[in-house]
Amino acid sequence: MAVVVGDKIPFFTSIDSKGNHFEIKDYIGQPLVIYFYPKDDTPGCTAQACTFRDQYEVFKDFGAEIIGISSDSILSHQKFVSKYNLPFILLSDFDKKIRNAFGVSRDYLGLIDGRTTYIVDANGIVRYIFDSTSSRKHIEVALSILKKI
Repeated sequence: MAVVVGDKIPFFTSIDSKGNHFEIKDYIGQPLVIYFYPKDDTPGCTAQACTFRDQYEVFKDFGAEIIGISSDSILSHQKFVSKYNLPFILLSDFDKKIRNAFGVSRDYLGLIDGRTTYIVDANGIVRYIFDSTSSRKHIEVALSILKKI
């Protein structure tokens, strides 16, 4: 069952790009932008990550943390972070348990992992969900929603 607006986000753990254990409960208490993307270092995903990077301080001004999630390995995330100087959290969801817990759909006839962004308030409640293949639009939408919560 997919997470919908008004739901509390599911509890999940993972390993971040630095190899550290990550628990979402440690980030409740601040707004979150959780975005699922298909693959590191591909044109659309790189554009999305770099746009989040370029606007990271604006997100921080709202008190928000950005968390990117894909099924790529930790090593892939490490290379992606290093290559593009990404300042936010990237999580490895190699077994797709997090993606499945949120109910993120697949794109392109079910062949590619979907691109979905969740805007979450400080209480862990989903305030907005944006599902689009347009990688750059996710940042604009996330910022406009953060201004309202």
